[in-house]
Amino acid sequence: MRRSFVALDLQSALATAQDAAVEAGELLLDGFRSLTADAVRSKGVERDLVTDLDVSSERLLVEKIRGVFPGHAIEGEEEVLDPLELKGYRWILDPLDGTINFVHGLPAFAVSVALYEDDEPLVGVIHAPLLGETFTAISGQGARGPAGALRVSQTDRLGEALLATGFPYGRNELEHDNLANFGRFFYDVRGMRRMGSAAVDLAYLAAGRFDGFWELHLGPHDVAAGALLVREAGGLVTDGSGGDEWLRGGSIVAAGPKLHPELLARIEH
Repeated sequence: MRRSFVALDLQSALATAQDAAVEAGELLLDGFRSLTADAVRSKGVERDLVTDLDVSSERLLVEKIRGVFPGHAIEGEEEVLDPLELKGYRWILDPLDGTINFVHGLPAFAVSVALYEDDEPLVGVIHAPLLGETFTAISGQGARGPAGALRVSQTDRLGEALLATGFPYGRNELEHDNLANFGRFFYDVRGMRRMGSAAVDLAYLAAGRFDGFWELHLGPHDVAAGALLVREAGGLVTDGSGGDEWLRGGSIVAAGPKLHPELLARIEH
């Protein structure tokens, strides 16, 4: 139950989130055009990359949000992690989702900004700067994208479905690397896509461009904004068991209400 829901102007929170995401996107675009090898490094696993721009983008987001909402907790991917024990309002940030795409000059990367109250999403913004698209949502008020209101696909048949997924960085060491799940759908669907950014995947799902999405071993920053977009566009979001632990449980399954059970039945996590 949202104890302080009425105390916060969600339109103001959305405006702050969107302005911050767009400004962070401009910073990323400047760096995208001049990225050098010495600005890229790995985070433990060799293929899990981080750039100086990831950090700079997060610092910009944190500065903008703290300037308007100084009492809110912030959970970023790179540097800032206020204690999870703190209850109430919490901003969950991914300053550059799709870092490998960014490093390799591919356009599918995004800034993701979400506001939660405890575990309930209130506001979500996904901004894909090189694609020139911004997707937004407010809890109970729907989701919007470049062409207006968003609505998930109503497809109910796998044979008509375009699905999206991704694979974990540490797949060599994991029991469930998602490859077997991929194979369970491969021959039965219209197509499969691996965009390299869960934020973009979820935004595209909310917009009806994808019919379903699942992934394993994701963090809250990967899905916090996108899950709200999908829900507000009429879709279902669960964890891999069909439960509600998609934010921190490490698995997510999202689709229109007619197709979601078909995905859930085939996915192991």
